[in-house]
Amino acid sequence: MPRSLAALPRLYVEPDLATGIPLTLGKEQSLYLAAVLRKSVGEEVVLFNGRDGAWRARMTSDSKRSVSLELVDQIAVQPAPSDLWYGFAPLKSERLDYVIQKAVEMGVGTIQPVLTQFTQVSRLKHERLVANAIEAAEQCEVLNVPVVAPEITLSALLESWPTDRRLILADEGAASASPVERLTQLAGEKLGILIGPEGGFSDVERTRLLGLPYVVPISLGPRILRADTAAVAALTVIQATIGDWR
Repeated sequence: MPRSLAALPRLYVEPDLATGIPLTLGKEQSLYLAAVLRKSVGEEVVLFNGRDGAWRARMTSDSKRSVSLELVDQIAVQPAPSDLWYGFAPLKSERLDYVIQKAVEMGVGTIQPVLTQFTQVSRLKHERLVANAIEAAEQCEVLNVPVVAPEITLSALLESWPTDRRLILADEGAASASPVERLTQLAGEKLGILIGPEGGFSDVERTRLLGLPYVVPISLGPRILRADTAAVAALTVIQATIGDWR
């Protein structure tokens, strides 16, 4: 996005975006623009829907119940969607929000909560996870909002895993080593990354994972990392070595 437009509010919307299409926001977003941000007729915002790039839009009404806008021009084209799959054992409250936000910022394509033996949280509010992902995309100029899949047990996940996709396992039991060389060997392949819960995978779970031909265990270094820190560290090294940072 041009830096001259970076200060404009960014909103994720569902409808298609194209020249000449009028758009009316729902009550929540209208209230946000008209009452919270105090935007009025003639002022501009940036809209995106995860399909049609980013668009500059101008307000044509400033009702707190239903703000209307006209699309002015496309300011960023839609990038190709990410194919990086990200699975993690859900954490509690704010740390769960953090994990979702960082996954969006790091460019994953699918976010998958995975329930393991030592998972701290077993029931998730899916709508909240989706809302957190959208909010992170709005704040960080991300145009591809990841798919947030419903939670699944580790056993069910492994039973349905596509064998043409490698699953990178952040293995807390592995000897300390740089993961770069091993990751480099996976360049060009379909990838997933799996982060375990606080306390790690159970012995049974780890043994099963390490016995699968598509699982690639990596070390994240000599220090014990919290689960949310491990997620960011793993995604960083993947994107830097074989991902879209190159």
